[in-house]
Amino acid sequence: MRNDIELDAMIEDYLKGNLTAAEAEAFEQLRTNDPVVDHKVVAHKAFLETLTQYGKVLSLKQQMDNAHAQIDVEAMAEKMRPHPSFIVNLWRKNKSAVAIAASFLLLTIFSVYSIQHNSKQNGTYEVMRREITNIRNNQNKLVRTLNSNGPAPKTRKGPSGLAKFGGSGFALTANGYLCTNYHVIRDADSIYVQKNGESFKVKVAYFDAQYDIAILKIIDNTFTPLSNLPYKLKRNGVGMGEDVYTLGFPKDDAVLGEGYVSSRTGHNGDTTQYQVSIPINPGNSGGAVFDNYGNIVGMITAKENQVEGAAFAVKSKHILEALNAIPSDSLGRKVVLSKKNPLQGLNRTKQIDKIQDFVYMIKVYN
Repeated sequence: MRNDIELDAMIEDYLKGNLTAAEAEAFEQLRTNDPVVDHKVVAHKAFLETLTQYGKVLSLKQQMDNAHAQIDVEAMAEKMRPHPSFIVNLWRKNKSAVAIAASFLLLTIFSVYSIQHNSKQNGTYEVMRREITNIRNNQNKLVRTLNSNGPAPKTRKGPSGLAKFGGSGFALTANGYLCTNYHVIRDADSIYVQKNGESFKVKVAYFDAQYDIAILKIIDNTFTPLSNLPYKLKRNGVGMGEDVYTLGFPKDDAVLGEGYVSSRTGHNGDTTQYQVSIPINPGNSGGAVFDNYGNIVGMITAKENQVEGAAFAVKSKHILEALNAIPSDSLGRKVVLSKKNPLQGLNRTKQIDKIQDFVYMIKVYN
């Protein structure tokens, strides 16, 4: 809580220009490296601007109230009562002023609504990295061991000890490049990906904190190159109302989430994201979002924690840009840029059968 308060104070000093040049430069670097901080800065700036506008409206309203207080309403009403034609003439002469006053009233109502709306969104952007509880995992393993009458289960290949964070990822190339969110692997000492009970060590090949994208490369000698990828990244955008689905790891098994594109922009109008109506949970971060034809149109990154089913996905064109930032001789020939999509024409169940072998659980150790 103290860190959040200190961060909010630093953001306000930054926006008001109260930081020194060195402090401002350091804070700009923090914004570049941490998309969550950057979102907070954008939201706080919008809030301050709206609050300033609202203050101006209140000041004008107070001036109008003071002017109204100096008018003797009863005397004016008495003077006008026996002369109805005077009232008509007064309206004709002052209808512009009355219209302006009505406009200010509408502006005040709109400003109050905007402040309430922004207040509802500020601080509700929640990334979907899963925090793995060591105690709960140890208890589950103990129960399984006590209840087992057979031989002890085989140990999965991978690091000893338990991961601290988890997320989802998907293959970008056949030779071991994968994509996930940057916030999933941020500050990691080591990263492993898991599929079908096997774990493989990976390294970070590229990341873009602004778009919350990280590209990983499997560096485990036991990794066998994949077959041709069954999907491709879509270059163009998708429209509102289009059906989409995602495969991710909010638990130890892949989970399907289905929904539709509810907005072509993300949190606070972020044009780098879609808003999708898909129920997601911690661990879904980094999961690919597919359209009905099996094209990847985005990647789950966060959700609105006060609105049911409001999730955000970074658009696939930014994933393509990140992929193009890696030297082509490292990527190999089998990159997900084929013109023909093998999943097109298949129903949802058959698409998932082909996709699930290319979807990974991300495990972060630090």
